[in-house]
Amino acid sequence: MDRKLLDLLVCPATRQTLLLLTSDQLARLNAAISAGNIVDAQGGKAVNSIAQALITKDGKTIYRVDDGIPVLLTETAISTVQMPDWR
Repeated sequence: MDRKLLDLLVCPATRQTLLLLTSDQLARLNAAISAGNIVDAQGGKAVNSIAQALITKDGKTIYRVDDGIPVLLTETAISTVQMPDWR
């Protein structure tokens, strides 16, 4: 993802800065998705692994990035509260 674009993006709900997920965080998120433990903000079960994602500065909300394009829709956001050992 382009660094210049990342510097301009904010969470649409909270206006917080967004950061790229680390490879460790991404692996833990995908493990939780594979286990069937993750739903999005609308209650839809996340079934596909995520190649890249952004997280709010407070670490509470994740937005996926599809083919280099951030999907900043609050209804598709993933709350990290679902993963008790997230931090």
